[in-house]
Amino acid sequence: MATIEECRAALDKLSDSMRSAEGDVRAAAAMDRSVSCHITDLEVTFAGRLTGGRIEVHDTLPGPPREKAQIRLAMTGDDLVALVDGELHFAKAWGSGRVRLEAGLRDLFRLRKLL
Repeated sequence: MATIEECRAALDKLSDSMRSAEGDVRAAAAMDRSVSCHITDLEVTFAGRLTGGRIEVHDTLPGPPREKAQIRLAMTGDDLVALVDGELHFAKAWGSGRVRLEAGLRDLFRLRKLL
């Protein structure tokens, strides 16, 4: 099972990848939205913003998200690490229910380029 530190490192790695992306991916990452990532098996939530082409985590909170972020993810720590490392395909994980993504319709259309 992934640790909180490994999950935070995975989010940092994802953020670095988004910042160095080009084309459509870079444009999709340029949104300014509140973000939460709930790690279900660790019962912890990373809360922050997607801004400037990267994810800035401001808080690590126990339990589910306290506020409704504009972009909300939920998954196990192992799935987060596997997604970021390219070992788990987002569409398959989302389709099977291993990963939950909630956002407004316009944001979902932009996010599909990232995922």
